[in-house]
Amino acid sequence: MLKSLIRVAVLVSVCLFAGVAGAQDIKREITKVAGDVYRFQNKFHFSLVTVTNDGIVIVDPINADAASWLKDNLSTITDKPITHLIYSHSHLDHASGGKVFVDAGAKVIAQANAPDAIDGVAVDERFDNTKTLEIGGKTFELTWLGKGHGEDLIAVVVRPENVAFITDAASPKRLPFRDMPRSDIDGWINQVKKIETLDFEIFAPAHGNVGVKADAADARIYMETLRERVLAGLKSGSTVDELAASVKMEEYKDWLSYDNWRELNVRGMARFLKETGQDK
Repeated sequence: MLKSLIRVAVLVSVCLFAGVAGAQDIKREITKVAGDVYRFQNKFHFSLVTVTNDGIVIVDPINADAASWLKDNLSTITDKPITHLIYSHSHLDHASGGKVFVDAGAKVIAQANAPDAIDGVAVDERFDNTKTLEIGGKTFELTWLGKGHGEDLIAVVVRPENVAFITDAASPKRLPFRDMPRSDIDGWINQVKKIETLDFEIFAPAHGNVGVKADAADARIYMETLRERVLAGLKSGSTVDELAASVKMEEYKDWLSYDNWRELNVRGMARFLKETGQDK
């Protein structure tokens, strides 16, 4: 009996330690991008935090735990209240937990194609193609990027800092996510082209490192080059497995996630081209 109790106690201790260790593994911090614009990091995800004369504008809550941490730590940069929550899009790895900011008094803004509620949060204000917000001496230019990676994805440009917050469509010198799941990849490429038409200097992504506007064009060229090579292989009769091995995209070997996602990118592109009948 005693040995059984000891085994149970050890097991509980291991589980508790694993839970604490897991929580400690999540890197969370607030770092300045430029002026009054900051990024909040939650492990591999980032949201945008802008301090205005009237209060704090946040783009994306990420999840409830992340949003709670951010709310509790905003005092490190300002004592102003949270006034607005803008959703970059409704995919829940970026859009969960918004209730934390709503309960703090935030007005919620999203693109017109977003669902009625995002993780239980009702949208107060919607827009179709573009919307400009003047809040406490800052200008927020919201632009719908069209359909591709989702149907309600927007870019947010903050002035006077000229910082663009871009979620998922592109990141500076980083491969697209895994096999680009559940996406119209041709539409996705057009989303990046839309980003290239915007006026900004600093590229603050929701994944990866801060860069400059030219990084958006580089991300598009990567996707177009990948598309061209995979399509040529499919039309020549190569199997997806053969393409996964042969389409190396070696000129991008120094980009983030190349080793982990290059093959998945090839497979995702092949899947899209075959599903849309473009491989014939």
